[in-house]
Amino acid sequence: MTWKAPEVPRSPQLLVGDERAVLHSLLTRGREILLWKCQGLTGAQLATRSVEPSSMSLLGLIRHMTEVERGWFRMRAAGEEPGYLYSDEVNRDGDFDDIDPARAEADYGRFLEEIAVCDKAIADLPLDHATRHPRTGKDLSLRWMYLHMIEEYGRHAGHADLLRERIDGATGYQ
Repeated sequence: MTWKAPEVPRSPQLLVGDERAVLHSLLTRGREILLWKCQGLTGAQLATRSVEPSSMSLLGLIRHMTEVERGWFRMRAAGEEPGYLYSDEVNRDGDFDDIDPARAEADYGRFLEEIAVCDKAIADLPLDHATRHPRTGKDLSLRWMYLHMIEEYGRHAGHADLLRERIDGATGYQ
């Protein structure tokens, strides 16, 4: 049987609450929107590229956001050094360029695992926790990282909408 990305239940949106809880709710929504755009698709469909010369695909977005989650929350905020999974200094776009439809289920699962590990890594850090960005040398707070990640998912949700529509015509929330 061919693997298909599973259905994604929608978490209730937190409209009132403390700052951390609301930020996490918005981040969760962004994560789920990307997963909603993938549900029901096979590895081959997830690997479908947008338009030349772009190498963007839904599977590439899943891999990219795995790297982004890991980079901001584990490596920068929590100070862990796990390294990246798909990209490196020589192959900066490996998350998009080196996709394999046969690995879609594993890449999807790795994304879900990374979310859980990232949430745990930052769970006890205050929003004011700051860390220095290795390239810019600027201090960044965990609060800023939450907001940046919400923005990042928002930007890629638009890409995912267009990719999904190209694959099977589905638009909006499925």
